[in-house]
Amino acid sequence: MSVCLSAPGMSKTYSRYELTLVVKEAFVVRKRMSGRSRFLRRGVALTAIVTMAATGAVFSSGATSAQPKQAKAASVTIRVAVVSTPQVTEVEQLLPDFYKMYPNIKVAIDTLPEDTERAIIETDIATQANEFNAVMISNYETPMWAKNHWLVDLSKNFIASDPGYHVSDLIKPIAQSLMSGGELYGVPFTGESSFVMYNKSMLKAAGLTMPLHPTWTQIAAMAAKLNNPSKGVSGICLRGEPGWGENLAPLDTVINTFGGSWFNMKWVPQLTSPADEQAVNFYVKLLRTYGEPGAAADGVNECLQYYDSNKTAIWYDSTAVAPEIAVDAPSVYANTGYAFAPTGPSGRASGWQYVWSFSIASGTPNQKATWDFISWMTSKQLISEAAQKFGWAAVPGGNRTSTYVNPKYQKVATYGPITLASMEAARPDDPTVHPVPYTGIQFVAIPEFINLGNEVSEQISAAIAGRESVATALSISQQDALTSVSENGL
Repeated sequence: MSVCLSAPGMSKTYSRYELTLVVKEAFVVRKRMSGRSRFLRRGVALTAIVTMAATGAVFSSGATSAQPKQAKAASVTIRVAVVSTPQVTEVEQLLPDFYKMYPNIKVAIDTLPEDTERAIIETDIATQANEFNAVMISNYETPMWAKNHWLVDLSKNFIASDPGYHVSDLIKPIAQSLMSGGELYGVPFTGESSFVMYNKSMLKAAGLTMPLHPTWTQIAAMAAKLNNPSKGVSGICLRGEPGWGENLAPLDTVINTFGGSWFNMKWVPQLTSPADEQAVNFYVKLLRTYGEPGAAADGVNECLQYYDSNKTAIWYDSTAVAPEIAVDAPSVYANTGYAFAPTGPSGRASGWQYVWSFSIASGTPNQKATWDFISWMTSKQLISEAAQKFGWAAVPGGNRTSTYVNPKYQKVATYGPITLASMEAARPDDPTVHPVPYTGIQFVAIPEFINLGNEVSEQISAAIAGRESVATALSISQQDALTSVSENGL
C-alpha cells in the first residue's frame, strides 16, 4: 500500500510504513519537547496530520485510488483500521472463517500502533476522506464523534434488523459507553475496568491478607511491608510513564477516590485543589517509596514484565492484563489473587472503564458488508472460534455477558467474576464525589483532553522521577488546564 502526497511543485509516494513513521515521529517530537514548548508539541503533531490532509494524501491498498476496484458487482473489499493489540493479532488469524461465511467480502486490515492509528483515523473521519470503512476506536471518541455525525447509527441501520447479533448479550455498561442518544454507534471488541492483582505467596509469607475491597491506605501499608529492594522485589507496581492513557489512567482513579476532579461544574480546573494535591502526593510517594525502580518511565508493559517475573507483590492496573498473565506466566497466574479497585478517604471506589470498539464512518460505501465484518468481530461466534484455536483464557473479553457465564471460561479465568463485577460497577457518568460537567473515569470526555492529559502526565512523571515537586507539577498543570479552557471556550 502507498500514500501519494501532492502539492504545488511536489509529488511523492510514501508507503504505509513510511507514513506511519512520519506520524509516529511527530508524536515522539511532541512528547520530548518540554517547558514553555508544551503547546508547541501539540502543534507539531497536528501540523504533520493536517499537512497530510491539506496536501491531498490518498491512501490505497495498491496502485489504485482510494476506492478499490471490484472485479464483480457482488464482490466488495472493505478497509479496516485497527490498533495493534494481542487480541487483534489473534483474531486476524481467524479471517478464513469469516471468508467461508462471506466469500464475496474481502477485508484489508491496517494494523497500527495506537497513537498512529488515532492520528490517522481522526483526520480521515473528520475530513470525511472515507479511506476506511470501519475503524477501531474507544469509548473516549465514540460518543463525541457520534454527536458530530461522523459515525453511522448501528442500532437503527443494522442491529434492529439483525437478531442474530444478540445485542442484549453485550455487557450493559460497556455498550452504554458507546451510545449517543440511546443508540449504539460502536460495538465492543474488548472492554476493561481496573483492579488489584497480588502475589498470594508473598502476602502469605508476610502474614498479610488482601481484603476483597481494600482501601488505598491498606494497599500502601501492605506495599511497605512487602517491599524488598535487596531481593529485587517492589511492594507495588504502578504506571509512571507519561501519557493520558498511561500514568493518568490509574492516577485519575486515585484522584476520584480522594474526592478530587479535573474541573468543577463551571469548568474551572481543580488540579491544585486540596483533594487533587493530596491524591497526587499519595500516588507519587507510594511509587517513589515502595514502587518499582525507574517507575517514572514504566507503563503497563513494564509492570506486566515485573509481575510475570515475581519482581513485584501488588499491581493495580487493567483487568485486561490478567489474561496475558494467564497465557505468558501460568505459574504466576496460578499464584495470583484479585481485589476490587481501592477506595480512598472519600469512601468511594473508582475502577476505570475503557472499551476498544468498531464503528462505521459516515458516508463510506459498502456499509452492509462492513457491518457483516464488524458484527462478526464482536460476536458470540467469534469468541467461540477464538477459544477453540487459542484457548478460553485468550478470547477477547469485556464485551459479552455470555462469556462470563460459560463454564469453560469460568474454569480457566479465575479473574472473570471480579472483572465482570468491576465493569458493571464503573460509573463514568458519576466519576467523583462532587458533581462535574464531564463524563469519564480515567479521562475527561472532551476533544481537548488528549493534549491536556499528555501535558499533565509529563509533569506527573517528572514528579515521580524526582525532577520537580508535586506542588510544582500541579501548578504547571493547572496553568495548562486554564489555558486549554480559555483557548477552547469551555
